[in-house]
Amino acid sequence: MKRDVSARIVLNVSEPADLVFAIAVARQYESVDERFEASVGGEPVPHHELSDAHGTRLHRLQAGAGELVVEYQASVDDAAPVPDAGETELLVYSRPSRYAESDSLLPTAAAEFGGITQPSDLLAAVSSWVGTELAYVSGSSLVTDGAVRTLLARQGVCRDYSHLCIALLRSLGVPARLAAVYAPGLSPMDFHAVAEAWVDGRWCAVDATTLAPRSTLVRIATGRDAADTAFLNIVSGRAELVDISVSAVADSLPYDDVTQLVSIT
Repeated sequence: MKRDVSARIVLNVSEPADLVFAIAVARQYESVDERFEASVGGEPVPHHELSDAHGTRLHRLQAGAGELVVEYQASVDDAAPVPDAGETELLVYSRPSRYAESDSLLPTAAAEFGGITQPSDLLAAVSSWVGTELAYVSGSSLVTDGAVRTLLARQGVCRDYSHLCIALLRSLGVPARLAAVYAPGLSPMDFHAVAEAWVDGRWCAVDATTLAPRSTLVRIATGRDAADTAFLNIVSGRAELVDISVSAVADSLPYDDVTQLVSIT
């Protein structure tokens, strides 16, 4: 499946800033036709690429004061699933984290899903339960909200849905993590977040929002939760988001059966 993705981010840099962007597609896509450009006042801003502890591609740059425009685009085809996870990696994604407080949600997970033994049934049950319990309301959550607060509020956006799925799965002994993605079919278009669970020797996508077919997703960043996968981190200096536009188009939008195990490729 061919997919074309792009992002354009405009920042008002009020004092020189050290910025890190996570908007490039992951390295699992072998054939990538891409472009990353940054400029202030029309003048190019140098940048360099690095990888974080979870393998996410990052672009870091030093921007002077002014209007910073960052543009990215890429075309990708299907790629191989992410390689097998090692024991240490699975342990990292089994522990409670900042936004996925699995220890606090253990009683809820046990009460709702304790009798489900089949992995595919468990993922479908968690996804459906979260999708039923929460209302998708744009702007309803704070950037500091974790899974517990999301469940109490009974509303949120994609990252909140994902954090709750991750916390519940970890509570049940299933390693789970967050993936930031480009999502063809998403409306309104934006960056998207889904959970991933380690089942039957592979990472399987769990999207309780059901807003885009999982088979069309293009991985950007991977991590324990949103703390590891933000599209922008301001290391120092000051910058304010002025505008953001995201595009993701696939040559087909297949039906997504939530009872089936699907990996992000």
